[in-house]
Amino acid sequence: MHKSNWEDLRYFLAVAESGSLSAAARLLGLTHSTVMRRMDALEERLEVRLFERFQTGYVMTAAGLKLRDQLLPLAAQMSALERQLGGQDAGLSGQVRLTTTDTLLHGVLAPILAAFRARYPGIALQVSVNNHFLNLTRREADIAVRPSNKPPEDLVATPVGTLRTAPYASAAWLADRRAASLEELDWVAADEGLSHLAQARWVESHIAPERIVCRMDSLHAMTQAVAAGMGAGMLLCLLGDARPELLRLAEPLAALDTRVWVLTHPDLRKVQRVKVLADFLKEELRGKLGGIAEKRGQ
Repeated sequence: MHKSNWEDLRYFLAVAESGSLSAAARLLGLTHSTVMRRMDALEERLEVRLFERFQTGYVMTAAGLKLRDQLLPLAAQMSALERQLGGQDAGLSGQVRLTTTDTLLHGVLAPILAAFRARYPGIALQVSVNNHFLNLTRREADIAVRPSNKPPEDLVATPVGTLRTAPYASAAWLADRRAASLEELDWVAADEGLSHLAQARWVESHIAPERIVCRMDSLHAMTQAVAAGMGAGMLLCLLGDARPELLRLAEPLAALDTRVWVLTHPDLRKVQRVKVLADFLKEELRGKLGGIAEKRGQ
């Protein structure tokens, strides 16, 4: 069977199992539009309607049910083969290039990467810490771990958690001030290089320019500046809650929530050393960021 045909059938099984495009996309680590496009292409190629589309989800037609029943044994065999091949992971070798932000590296990724190296000593990591997207299509990196609410549609994107944001200030710094509101405080803010972030837009719309005493191009650096008593800051809870000298001045704002994704190029999903790192990151980050989200009441 042609590779693209099998991929479409695998996507079909995911939609059949989950009952919706969104749930299937999460299961596959793809975008909603990619799964919808592949389902439309599969139906066109087979010249049969496999699903009835309703607002409540996708319901299989008689043809869809027949195709599912025929595919399930094959899918089970493929899963068993993948598990057997997975037992060869310990002998993997080579280099994997990872790009991420300084925030995620300092906040959560560093110990995860150390644990990965302990499990797979033959794989060398090249980590690029950059607050701008490297181009995975041009193979500037193999895997990206990025916060974004609009991941690129041409990449395999798996959500692994949510970053929350709230205003913070140093307890010692606040003790010397009698501000009645956030707007009366001095602020550390993101510079133009981070102006696309929701927290940067919040500061620009709520805080007078004369109250912004320092601008920085790194969320990690902003956290350090706020902890040092330079001013208040709209910080990631991942960073702010880890500093005992900081006080959270208000609850996290849902409008500033940002999802975190593990991104790979479709052509690299079957490169085993890339796959094992991507899978390791997904499992570990869901545990770390999922726990943070649960702690925050999500």
